Amino acid sequence: MPSKRRGPEEFSMSFLDVICCGFGAVILLLMITKTVQPQIIEASTVNLEGLVAELQEQVFEIRGETRILNRDLNAKNEQLSEYDQKIAILRGQLASAKSRYDSIQVERNSNDIITEQLAIARQSLTDEMKRLLGDQYQSKNNLIGGIPVDSEYIIFIIDTSGSMFSYSWERMMEELEATLSIYPEVKGIQIMNDMGQYMFSRYRNQWIPDTPGRRNVLMQNLRNWNVFSNSSPVEGITAAIRTFYDPNKNISIYVFGDEFTGNSIQQVVTTVDRLNRENASGQRRVRIHAVGFPVQFIRAPHLQTTGIRFATLMRELTYRNGGTFVGLNDFRP
Repeated sequence: MPSKRRGPEEFSMSFLDVICCGFGAVILLLMITKTVQPQIIEASTVNLEGLVAELQEQVFEIRGETRILNRDLNAKNEQLSEYDQKIAILRGQLASAKSRYDSIQVERNSNDIITEQLAIARQSLTDEMKRLLGDQYQSKNNLIGGIPVDSEYIIFIIDTSGSMFSYSWERMMEELEATLSIYPEVKGIQIMNDMGQYMFSRYRNQWIPDTPGRRNVLMQNLRNWNVFSNSSPVEGITAAIRTFYDPNKNISIYVFGDEFTGNSIQQVVTTVDRLNRENASGQRRVRIHAVGFPVQFIRAPHLQTTGIRFATLMRELTYRNGGTFVGLNDFRP
């Protein structure tokens, strides 16, 4: 009798082998993963710590270099400050040298001192001055303290800058009052500052009549007359000559100041020569006198240039315009 065939099994041995191999592979992968992962993390941690240490070392190096650079920068700044001081001194020396050069150039164009004395001697008194001074007046009295006092009209040009007003105002007032005292009576007076500004605006471009009362008012107002000034008498001198020049009048200008801040002495001399023209006999109708106050000479030597330039300019202007320059040895009363 034929035997019955066995039906096919649901799970064969081959299928079980595959299943077992698959589970084994999964387990092996899990084991490999768990074994390798800590090594990778550990290696990454070590690498990062080394990088941090390297960066810290670079920071320390940068900080050290920064300190060195700051020290070098401070040293350079100190050197720069020293150079600035040297430049300031050299500029002062250059200005002083320029002033001496201008003085030499002016002196080359000047006449001999005898010419000045002859010009003073040639200026004769007008009939009005003879009347004022009296018939017994002698020509030798034409000079007081070396200053000719034969003018009928006088103009004061006063430096109203801070240096004059703060240090030498009382002495300036004493000198102005002494100057007025050698002119007992004149036809007209005028007061201007070195910028050409009038003390009495109501008398702008005209003469102030000379009376004892007006002289007192003048001195009173002068005590507190503190207007702007650029410490240069040029504007006042040129304005006075342009406004009051008259070939029929004997006029004297008195400049009271302590410094000249202009650029060129020669240019000023040339301008005044053009304005204060000589007449047919070689005389200039406007005399220019000056009184120098040594305020600038209390400063350091390299800061005295403007005072030296004032003296140089006034010496030349008074020389060429029949006047006298008086340099005081003290600016205090």
